[in-house]
Amino acid sequence: MGKKVGIPRGMFYYDYYLLWEQFFKNLNVEVVLSPKSNKEILDKGVLSCVDEACLPIKVFHGHVEHLKKEVDYIFIPKFISIFKMEYCCPKHLGLPNMVKHSIKGLPEIIAPTINLRKSMRSLKNSILYTGKFFTNSNYKILKAYDKAYQQFYEYNELLAQRTVSLNTIGLLDNLKLKTKTTEKNYNTNILLLGHSYNIYDDYINMNTINKLKNNNVEIITAEMIEEKIAREYTSKLSKRMFWTHGQKIIGSSFYLIEERKIDGIIYISAFGCGLDSVLIDLVERKAKDYKIPFTLLTIDEQTGEAGINTRIEAFVDMLKWRDNHEDNISTYG
Repeated sequence: MGKKVGIPRGMFYYDYYLLWEQFFKNLNVEVVLSPKSNKEILDKGVLSCVDEACLPIKVFHGHVEHLKKEVDYIFIPKFISIFKMEYCCPKHLGLPNMVKHSIKGLPEIIAPTINLRKSMRSLKNSILYTGKFFTNSNYKILKAYDKAYQQFYEYNELLAQRTVSLNTIGLLDNLKLKTKTTEKNYNTNILLLGHSYNIYDDYINMNTINKLKNNNVEIITAEMIEEKIAREYTSKLSKRMFWTHGQKIIGSSFYLIEERKIDGIIYISAFGCGLDSVLIDLVERKAKDYKIPFTLLTIDEQTGEAGINTRIEAFVDMLKWRDNHEDNISTYG
């Protein structure tokens, strides 16, 4: 019977699952994905994780708890840097060790180090390290990765062009999100901003995407903006942004704001996120300069859905009123 690798449906799952899944499948390894986030998973995560951790980290622990008795390995990469001279959030760097020390009865953790701060050379070693759990052939491992990466690259190219739905290939399979903003089926365009694991986990964000779609809103996310464009707009900051995901969030929002391609911005942030405290301020200031309405939804394990509903409904109603009254309603009250 073949070995099973578990992939928790949290954190960088929303960015790289397609790549990971195809890589393991190309090595004839069975991939077991934890279910969509739910109350049971959140409760497990809260019990097994330190109180000071942010909501996405607690949810991730819950997904690991769910998988630990079903698989032979759990795949939790240690992300330090994914772009030259830039860094990932510290919670990604420490995630494998945090899980190991928080959860008992774990199977073996596959935790390759991803550190591209100086160059891409170390990536090959990380790929081989991961593949060696299942085959001794360097050729098979590298070929499996190259094939998986090609699919992953093509998907992201299509996503940036907004010519596919996010659920088409299996990545972000909990969404049915139309991506063509050129179609005139929607009256309002809203940028849904934040880290991918907050935006695309419809349990922890109280199903915000479907709530917006039900209000005839077209949703744009940072993942739909080409990296080249996002980096061009981030470069306008007076100081360099050293956080890669900060680059994406700032660059995509600045581009859409300056080009006036959106009617409003909803930023979803986990309570206590240090990086977001900086990013939110930058985006809100830019939005205010261009009179683009902005609202913040802060989430943690205590967040109630009624409050989220009220905030979303009030925000969308305000945008529609502004549109009908030629922008005569103030953006910020």
